[in-house]
Amino acid sequence: MFDTASTSWQAPQSTTLERLIASYRSASRYTFLRARTRRDYDQVLDYLEATLGQEAVASIKRPQVIAQMEANAHRTRFANYISQVLSVLFEHAIDLGWLDHNPAKSVRKLKTPAERRAPHRPWTDTAVMTFRTRAAPTPRLIFELGIGSVQRPGDWPKFSWSDYDGEALRITQGKTGVSLWLPCSQELKRMLDATTRHGVSILSDADGWPFSYFKMARIMREERKRLGLAEFDLHALRYRGVQELAWAGCTDDEIAAFSGHASLAMIRKYAGEARQAMRARTAARKRQMLTETSATWTPN
Repeated sequence: MFDTASTSWQAPQSTTLERLIASYRSASRYTFLRARTRRDYDQVLDYLEATLGQEAVASIKRPQVIAQMEANAHRTRFANYISQVLSVLFEHAIDLGWLDHNPAKSVRKLKTPAERRAPHRPWTDTAVMTFRTRAAPTPRLIFELGIGSVQRPGDWPKFSWSDYDGEALRITQGKTGVSLWLPCSQELKRMLDATTRHGVSILSDADGWPFSYFKMARIMREERKRLGLAEFDLHALRYRGVQELAWAGCTDDEIAAFSGHASLAMIRKYAGEARQAMRARTAARKRQMLTETSATWTPN
């Protein structure tokens, strides 16, 4: 078999998964992936290199694919990505002539256990106040970027100082490719203006090195744990941001213009709880007014 990476003949039986991954990473089907998708794939590709890298591609069978998924059943999303990425790799191997079938095709996905299907819990007023008053500067900056930008956590490390004009931020979403102009909340503007600029990226260390998503997530995880707020995760900051827009009386379309959600159904899901609470408070005030009026009314 001809190996395009080394320009030498390579028999399928001796072509390893590691070599297949290297070939795939140089192919357009990988380089044209969106940045967020490529990052997700890279996590799985690195894992596969470590666990199956020296296995001959032709020797990998469907049971091995399933076994790798089962070994990661505790993290369902990652486990299902394993079969997805392996399927893509095997399709690439077929294109190269290294395989004539795809062992990972149509492998059944694992289901997330019921106890792990709980929705993101939006940050409460108390949790927000606690974090704002007690968090260290770097976690606080991450926190304000989350609520203030109303973007997905994967996009927060992408913000650079050149994206900030003193009033608003600009971002091209990693998931959708949509470009957005985002007026800063007062809290976010205050944090940005008070932050020393160490590098190109807003989220950078003292030496100017930009944070990866994983470093940012680790910093926030440790700070939330320290403050007793571990139940409120990163994505729930986006949830909270949508709720604040709903509390401000924004329509679904106005919220979507800010958050970049492609589906109004997701807006309604995030904003629905906030709007229900607002309507309930209004109803309670009306009832209280009626009660007070009744208490002061005396018949003739």
